[in-house]
Amino acid sequence: MRPSIVLLIAVGVLFAAGTTLLLERTLTRVLLGVMLLGNGANLLVLAAAEPGSPPIVGTADPAEMTDPLPQAMILTAIVITLGMTAFLLALAYRSWRLSGHDEVQDDAEDRRVRELADRDEGSDAEDLDADEAAAAEVRT
Repeated sequence: MRPSIVLLIAVGVLFAAGTTLLLERTLTRVLLGVMLLGNGANLLVLAAAEPGSPPIVGTADPAEMTDPLPQAMILTAIVITLGMTAFLLALAYRSWRLSGHDEVQDDAEDRRVRELADRDEGSDAEDLDADEAAAAEVRT
């Protein structure tokens, strides 16, 4: 049996919204993005599972029983998502208590690395030419 198109569209919307929120700078939006991605993954696993009768021995033919593995995977994913949610919520609360907002700031080291990369951007071609010349000398 194929999953319904509505379920697949819901999975796509959850993944798209979760990814968009995950790329934001505030921890509250990152938290919501992780939650949406977790729910989208759960729905995707559920959509991939084959429907059937309950997997209880003696109630139905074993060929007609549903596989319990996707259900176990969804339960595991729920627990992992809950743990990530609690961790991110604690980070957001701690950031809010210390600085009054939960926006992630640029690190001074990140800015320095970006400035060095901008200055050194044109030297990659020269480095490649020097490496090729050294390799040619080794071959001869």
